[in-house]
Amino acid sequence: MAPCFDSPVHAARVRVPGVVVAVLVLAAVLSACGSKNREATASQTAAKVNKEEITVHQINNVLAQQRGLPPAQAASAGKQVLERLIDQELAVQKATDQKLDRDPRVVQQMEAARREIIARAYLEKIGQGAPKPTPQEVKAYYDAHPALFKERRVYTFQEIGIQAPAEQVPTLREKLSAAKDLSAFVDYLKASGYRYVVNAAVRGAEQLPLANVDRFARMKDGDSLFTQTPTGAVVLYLAGSRSQPVDEQRATPAIEQFLLNERRRKVIEDDLRALRNAAKIEYVGTYALDPAVAASAAAPPPAPEAPPLTSLAPPLPPAASAAPQLEIEPLPSSAASMPSSSVLDKGLQGMK
Repeated sequence: MAPCFDSPVHAARVRVPGVVVAVLVLAAVLSACGSKNREATASQTAAKVNKEEITVHQINNVLAQQRGLPPAQAASAGKQVLERLIDQELAVQKATDQKLDRDPRVVQQMEAARREIIARAYLEKIGQGAPKPTPQEVKAYYDAHPALFKERRVYTFQEIGIQAPAEQVPTLREKLSAAKDLSAFVDYLKASGYRYVVNAAVRGAEQLPLANVDRFARMKDGDSLFTQTPTGAVVLYLAGSRSQPVDEQRATPAIEQFLLNERRRKVIEDDLRALRNAAKIEYVGTYALDPAVAASAAAPPPAPEAPPLTSLAPPLPPAASAAPQLEIEPLPSSAASMPSSSVLDKGLQGMK
């Protein structure tokens, strides 16, 4: 007599994309346990759309791409994802009925997506070979960036985005230097008929362009920065700041992830460069390049260094929240409500 057994099915995150995924079914017959025969079927199906099924794996695959999703929100997010997948499946079924999956443009896009997925899988595999930073390297980075960590400040900015012709920008710079305070400068803008937008935001040091973190750290309350833009100028006025240091223990996970990401990027760049050197690449027709130009084009430009997030920043879009969140006092909600397209963000980006 065969012994009783238990074979639960575990949901796993599947990274292979697809609209239709086969249903996983497991039947266990418990006749050996002395009870009457019964069939237990464990399905990973989340919904049925006509004759097709949407699985938990598909939902998990989408959720896995939403970095920084709080566990408490996973259930509600999963329901929303399911509804979107249902809409997607309905569209896919209708498109298939209309033979759109055979349209040359669609076929070309599908092939491009397939190549992108395969290439990304290879690069991710190569990047996994990057060594983890040692505790000594983490400490060295922590010590080398005091403005981000042990001397970290939270800045309250007021900014003025000014529309002005390029020839008037030097005058604006002079008027700002001569003004006794920001209010006096605003009065000048108003009296002179300039169009301007006044905004405010709170930014932690890690939210500023890394190349300018030390520059901001040297600023005192009441100082201002003037930056020319394609449409005029942006004035950043430091209305106030407060010290909010991050100790090494709290910063370590973010620094480790940051350094690891940098190493993965370097490993991938080196591998691609080696592949190019080993391959025979010939530019043809209008894409034919001078050998010197081709060699220059083959070398990817160095990516700007980005600071490791310490989670003191307000919630960021998934694409920007690459570092793990730490349990540190968050910034005021006013900072979190600032749109990423604000004049302040544009001004800061222009300072890189």
